[in-house]
Amino acid sequence: MQPTGAEFFDGETAGRHSVFVALSKDRQALEITGQTLPGALQWKLPDLRALHDTADPSRLILTRLAETTDEAPRDPARLVIHDPDLIAWLHRTRPNLFKQDLHKGTGRKAVKYAAGAVVAALMMLFVILPAMANTLARILPIEREIAFGKTVTAQMERVLGGTRIGALHCDDPAGNAALQAMLRRLTAGQQMRYDIELQVLDHPMINAFAAPGGQVVILRGLLDKASGPDEVAGVLAHELGHVEARDATRNALRAAGSAGLLSMLIGDFTGGALFAILGEHMINASYTRDAEGQADAFALRMLDNSGVSATGFAAFFDVIDAELGGLELPGYLATHPVTAERAEQARSFAESQSDTNPILNRAEWQALQRICD
Repeated sequence: MQPTGAEFFDGETAGRHSVFVALSKDRQALEITGQTLPGALQWKLPDLRALHDTADPSRLILTRLAETTDEAPRDPARLVIHDPDLIAWLHRTRPNLFKQDLHKGTGRKAVKYAAGAVVAALMMLFVILPAMANTLARILPIEREIAFGKTVTAQMERVLGGTRIGALHCDDPAGNAALQAMLRRLTAGQQMRYDIELQVLDHPMINAFAAPGGQVVILRGLLDKASGPDEVAGVLAHELGHVEARDATRNALRAAGSAGLLSMLIGDFTGGALFAILGEHMINASYTRDAEGQADAFALRMLDNSGVSATGFAAFFDVIDAELGGLELPGYLATHPVTAERAEQARSFAESQSDTNPILNRAEWQALQRICD
């Protein structure tokens, strides 16, 4: 191989050296010579490494494997070759030319750092975010929480198919009167944190939910499926328990934080959003189950204080169990305790009650069932 012109940068100064490159006599190294160099340099062929970040295919920028304290074991010096024959020969004969070298122990460090990152993420998800959500829920002004809750219920109405705010609102006067009578009896003598805003939406789903700021929504499907007013009263008392505990506000803050953090960790690749949603659901499921259990206990106390039998509450769980066909979500995905267990808890509580009577009379119950007519 005849000497060919090249450019050399020592990596310590900004100066460029015009040099000649040729194979050493033993053909085991590239020999670099030049008038401005202090002497001939020899770079062993097995140590040669090429840079990946060159945008000009007509040149090859070489460095060499060397022990350094930098992130990669590379000599700071650079050799820029323009001879196409030499470039082709190096590509053909040097299989490690583009090898990514790492310092010894780099793998262990990477595992250590990854483990630390996982621990930090778990701390954020399971300790710091819940604590922050609890703190923010406590200090959030009531009036802002109420405004937030109204926005949530409006959005839920849109999700349920409402074309405008109020489109699904059931407002039969007699039905609303019966609904308010139920609420007054449940809350009589109770020191409630909020003025409860209770409404029924015209949707067939068997459900009810509490939104931030004292907003409680019952869906028509629940009224259609219930066999009596005490079932609805049990569900309403349960949702009032969520209201008093500010569960909706706390869960909204926690969910926003955990979903955001998971999105950052997982990234915005195809399916990433789905994994973030599932991950957020699994993380918050345990907190939701705890809140559901506490809301059940609150509901049983409220029913007892109102002189309403908890048998209806137990019957509602039987209805849900029948709707599910006896199936339950796995414990790590279910956001509610197992319905059979909740029904048994309510039924056992009802056996200890005395002096109870239906929360609505027959005419009021019929009016409530026709609230969406």
